[in-house]
Amino acid sequence: MSTKGPNAYEEQHVHSVYEEIAPHFSSTRYKPWPIIESYLKDLPPGSIGLDVGCGNGKYLAVNKEIFIVGSDRSSNLISIASQHHPNSAIVADILSLPHQPSNFDFAISIAVIHHLSTPARRIEAVTSILECLKPTGTALLYVWALEQESSRRGWSEGDDQDVMVPWVMRKKGEGERTFQRYYHLYRKGELEGDVVSAGGEVVESGYEKDNWWVIAKRGSPS
Repeated sequence: MSTKGPNAYEEQHVHSVYEEIAPHFSSTRYKPWPIIESYLKDLPPGSIGLDVGCGNGKYLAVNKEIFIVGSDRSSNLISIASQHHPNSAIVADILSLPHQPSNFDFAISIAVIHHLSTPARRIEAVTSILECLKPTGTALLYVWALEQESSRRGWSEGDDQDVMVPWVMRKKGEGERTFQRYYHLYRKGELEGDVVSAGGEVVESGYEKDNWWVIAKRGSPS
Protein backbone atom coordinates (compact mmCIF):
# COMPACT_ATOMS: atom_id res chain seq x y z
CA MET A 1 0.00 0.00 0.00
CA SER A 2 1.10 3.60 -0.59
CA THR A 3 2.75 5.47 2.28
CA LYS A 4 -0.01 8.08 1.85
CA GLY A 5 -2.40 5.84 3.79
CA PRO A 6 -5.62 3.99 2.95
CA ASN A 7 -7.71 7.06 2.06
CA ALA A 8 -5.30 8.24 -0.61
CA TYR A 9 -4.67 4.68 -1.79
CA GLU A 10 -8.38 3.98 -2.29
CA GLU A 11 -8.88 7.38 -3.93
CA GLN A 12 -6.22 6.49 -6.51
CA HIS A 13 -7.02 2.82 -7.05
CA VAL A 14 -10.80 2.72 -6.53
CA HIS A 15 -12.71 6.02 -6.49
CA SER A 16 -10.93 7.90 -9.29
CA VAL A 17 -11.02 4.77 -11.46
CA TYR A 18 -14.79 4.34 -11.17
CA GLU A 19 -15.33 8.04 -11.92
CA GLU A 20 -13.44 7.60 -15.18
CA ILE A 21 -14.93 4.28 -16.28
CA ALA A 22 -18.51 4.91 -15.04
CA PRO A 23 -20.43 4.84 -18.37
CA HIS A 24 -18.43 1.90 -19.73
CA PHE A 25 -18.71 0.02 -16.42
CA SER A 26 -22.44 0.68 -16.26
CA SER A 27 -22.98 -0.73 -19.75
CA THR A 28 -21.67 -4.10 -18.53
CA ARG A 29 -23.75 -4.17 -15.32
CA TYR A 30 -27.40 -4.89 -16.01
CA LYS A 31 -28.27 -8.44 -14.88
CA PRO A 32 -29.03 -9.02 -11.17
CA TRP A 33 -27.23 -11.88 -9.43
CA PRO A 34 -29.72 -14.60 -8.34
CA ILE A 35 -29.09 -14.42 -4.57
CA ILE A 36 -29.50 -10.63 -4.54
CA GLU A 37 -32.61 -10.68 -6.72
CA SER A 38 -34.17 -13.34 -4.50
CA TYR A 39 -33.32 -11.41 -1.31
CA LEU A 40 -34.91 -8.20 -2.63
CA LYS A 41 -38.02 -9.90 -4.00
CA ASP A 42 -38.64 -11.72 -0.70
CA LEU A 43 -38.82 -8.46 1.28
CA PRO A 44 -42.27 -7.41 2.58
CA PRO A 45 -44.07 -4.78 0.45
CA GLY A 46 -43.41 -1.30 1.78
CA SER A 47 -39.93 -2.11 3.08
CA ILE A 48 -37.47 0.79 3.01
CA GLY A 49 -33.77 0.08 2.67
CA LEU A 50 -30.32 0.98 1.40
CA ASP A 51 -28.08 -0.05 -1.47
CA VAL A 52 -24.65 1.00 -0.20
CA GLY A 53 -22.29 1.31 -3.16
CA CYS A 54 -25.14 1.04 -5.65
CA GLY A 55 -23.06 1.73 -8.76
CA ASN A 56 -25.40 2.30 -11.71
CA GLY A 57 -28.42 1.33 -9.59
CA LYS A 58 -29.24 -1.93 -11.31
CA TYR A 59 -30.80 -3.33 -8.11
CA LEU A 60 -33.00 -0.31 -7.37
CA ALA A 61 -35.81 -1.46 -9.63
CA VAL A 62 -35.75 -5.23 -8.93
CA ASN A 63 -38.77 -5.05 -6.59
CA LYS A 64 -41.32 -2.30 -7.30
CA GLU A 65 -42.98 -2.92 -3.92
CA ILE A 66 -40.03 -1.61 -1.86
CA PHE A 67 -38.16 1.71 -1.70
CA ILE A 68 -34.37 1.91 -1.82
CA VAL A 69 -31.98 4.78 -1.14
CA GLY A 70 -28.89 4.07 -3.21
CA SER A 71 -25.51 5.62 -2.47
CA ASP A 72 -22.08 5.56 -4.08
CA ARG A 73 -18.81 7.51 -3.94
CA SER A 74 -18.90 8.00 -7.72
CA SER A 75 -20.97 11.00 -8.78
CA ASN A 76 -20.86 9.77 -12.38
CA LEU A 77 -22.40 6.42 -11.38
CA ILE A 78 -24.97 8.17 -9.18
CA SER A 79 -26.06 10.29 -12.16
CA ILE A 80 -26.93 7.00 -13.89
CA ALA A 81 -28.51 5.41 -10.81
CA SER A 82 -30.70 8.49 -10.27
CA GLN A 83 -32.74 7.52 -13.33
CA HIS A 84 -34.32 4.60 -11.43
CA HIS A 85 -37.42 6.44 -10.19
CA PRO A 86 -39.07 6.54 -7.70
CA ASN A 87 -36.03 5.30 -5.77
CA SER A 88 -33.37 7.85 -4.82
CA ALA A 89 -29.59 7.87 -5.23
CA ILE A 90 -27.06 10.04 -3.43
CA VAL A 91 -23.28 10.50 -3.34
CA ALA A 92 -21.98 9.12 -0.02
CA ASP A 93 -19.05 7.19 1.42
CA ILE A 94 -19.64 3.77 2.98
CA LEU A 95 -17.57 4.83 6.01
CA SER A 96 -19.61 8.00 6.51
CA LEU A 97 -23.21 7.20 5.66
CA PRO A 98 -25.58 10.17 6.15
CA HIS A 99 -28.52 8.08 7.35
CA GLN A 100 -30.22 8.02 10.73
CA PRO A 101 -29.27 4.93 12.73
CA SER A 102 -31.76 2.10 13.32
CA ASN A 103 -34.04 3.44 10.59
CA PHE A 104 -34.07 0.90 7.74
CA ASP A 105 -35.70 -2.46 7.16
CA PHE A 106 -32.86 -3.83 5.04
CA ALA A 107 -29.61 -3.00 3.28
CA ILE A 108 -27.54 -4.48 0.49
CA SER A 109 -23.89 -3.82 -0.28
CA ILE A 110 -22.76 -5.62 -3.41
CA ALA A 111 -19.09 -5.83 -4.45
CA VAL A 112 -18.09 -2.81 -2.36
CA ILE A 113 -16.49 -3.83 0.94
CA HIS A 114 -13.68 -5.66 -0.89
CA HIS A 115 -12.46 -2.28 -2.23
CA LEU A 116 -11.46 -1.12 1.27
CA SER A 117 -7.75 -1.63 1.77
CA THR A 118 -7.33 -2.56 5.45
CA PRO A 119 -9.06 -5.08 7.74
CA ALA A 120 -10.13 -2.31 10.11
CA ARG A 121 -11.78 -0.30 7.33
CA ARG A 122 -13.63 -3.35 6.03
CA ILE A 123 -15.01 -4.08 9.51
CA GLU A 124 -15.88 -0.38 9.90
CA ALA A 125 -17.85 -0.56 6.65
CA VAL A 126 -19.88 -3.53 7.92
CA THR A 127 -20.50 -1.68 11.20
CA SER A 128 -21.67 1.41 9.29
CA ILE A 129 -24.23 -0.65 7.36
CA LEU A 130 -25.51 -2.62 10.35
CA GLU A 131 -25.98 0.56 12.40
CA CYS A 132 -28.52 1.79 9.83
CA LEU A 133 -30.77 -1.24 10.37
CA LYS A 134 -33.78 -1.54 12.62
CA PRO A 135 -33.34 -4.29 15.24
CA THR A 136 -35.41 -6.57 12.98
CA GLY A 137 -33.59 -5.59 9.79
CA THR A 138 -31.08 -7.58 7.75
CA ALA A 139 -28.25 -6.74 5.37
CA LEU A 140 -26.97 -8.73 2.40
CA LEU A 141 -23.22 -8.30 1.91
CA TYR A 142 -21.48 -9.62 -1.20
CA VAL A 143 -17.72 -9.73 -1.93
CA TRP A 144 -15.31 -11.31 -4.38
CA ALA A 145 -13.93 -14.68 -3.28
CA LEU A 146 -10.31 -15.80 -3.27
CA GLU A 147 -11.51 -19.28 -4.22
CA GLN A 148 -12.19 -18.80 -7.95
CA GLU A 149 -10.48 -21.86 -9.43
CA SER A 150 -13.23 -22.35 -12.03
CA SER A 151 -13.29 -18.71 -13.20
CA ARG A 152 -11.25 -17.10 -15.95
CA ARG A 153 -9.27 -15.31 -13.25
CA GLY A 154 -8.25 -18.61 -11.64
CA TRP A 155 -7.39 -17.35 -8.15
CA SER A 156 -7.24 -20.02 -5.47
CA GLU A 157 -6.27 -20.65 -1.86
CA GLY A 158 -2.66 -19.64 -1.35
CA ASP A 159 -2.78 -16.71 -3.80
CA ASP A 160 -2.36 -13.12 -2.63
CA GLN A 161 -5.62 -11.75 -1.26
CA ASP A 162 -4.80 -8.12 -2.10
CA VAL A 163 -4.70 -7.66 -5.85
CA MET A 164 -5.03 -5.17 -8.68
CA VAL A 165 -7.69 -6.05 -11.24
CA PRO A 166 -7.46 -4.38 -14.67
CA TRP A 167 -10.35 -2.67 -16.41
CA VAL A 168 -9.68 -2.21 -20.11
CA MET A 169 -11.60 0.59 -21.83
CA ARG A 170 -11.56 1.24 -25.54
CA LYS A 171 -12.69 4.55 -27.01
CA LYS A 172 -12.94 5.47 -30.67
CA GLY A 173 -10.05 7.69 -31.63
CA GLU A 174 -8.36 7.27 -28.24
CA GLY A 175 -7.28 3.65 -28.40
CA GLU A 176 -7.13 1.44 -25.34
CA ARG A 177 -6.66 2.44 -21.69
CA THR A 178 -6.18 0.08 -18.75
CA PHE A 179 -7.18 1.08 -15.22
CA GLN A 180 -6.09 -0.88 -12.14
CA ARG A 181 -8.66 -1.38 -9.36
CA TYR A 182 -7.76 -2.57 -5.85
CA TYR A 183 -9.58 -5.64 -4.46
CA HIS A 184 -9.25 -7.64 -1.26
CA LEU A 185 -10.22 -11.21 -2.13
CA TYR A 186 -12.13 -12.81 0.74
CA ARG A 187 -11.31 -16.34 1.80
CA LYS A 188 -13.93 -18.74 3.15
CA GLY A 189 -15.27 -17.62 6.53
CA GLU A 190 -13.61 -14.20 6.44
CA LEU A 191 -16.76 -12.19 5.69
CA GLU A 192 -18.60 -13.93 8.52
CA GLY A 193 -15.68 -12.99 10.77
CA ASP A 194 -15.96 -9.33 9.75
CA VAL A 195 -19.68 -9.36 10.58
CA VAL A 196 -19.00 -10.74 14.07
CA SER A 197 -16.14 -8.25 14.59
CA ALA A 198 -18.57 -5.47 13.63
CA GLY A 199 -20.96 -6.59 16.38
CA GLY A 200 -23.37 -8.31 14.03
CA GLU A 201 -24.83 -11.79 13.74
CA VAL A 202 -24.71 -14.04 10.68
CA VAL A 203 -28.18 -15.19 9.62
CA GLU A 204 -27.16 -17.06 6.47
CA SER A 205 -24.10 -17.27 4.22
CA GLY A 206 -22.91 -18.94 1.05
CA TYR A 207 -20.96 -18.86 -2.21
CA GLU A 208 -22.31 -17.75 -5.60
CA LYS A 209 -20.48 -17.25 -8.89
CA ASP A 210 -17.01 -16.57 -7.43
CA ASN A 211 -18.41 -14.48 -4.56
CA TRP A 212 -19.00 -14.96 -0.85
CA TRP A 213 -22.23 -13.57 0.57
CA VAL A 214 -23.66 -13.10 4.04
CA ILE A 215 -27.06 -12.06 5.33
CA ALA A 216 -26.43 -10.34 8.65
CA LYS A 217 -28.35 -8.54 11.37
CA ARG A 218 -27.41 -6.35 14.30
CA GLY A 219 -26.14 -8.21 17.32
CA SER A 220 -28.30 -8.58 20.39
CA PRO A 221 -27.49 -6.14 23.21
CA SER A 222 -25.37 -7.79 25.89
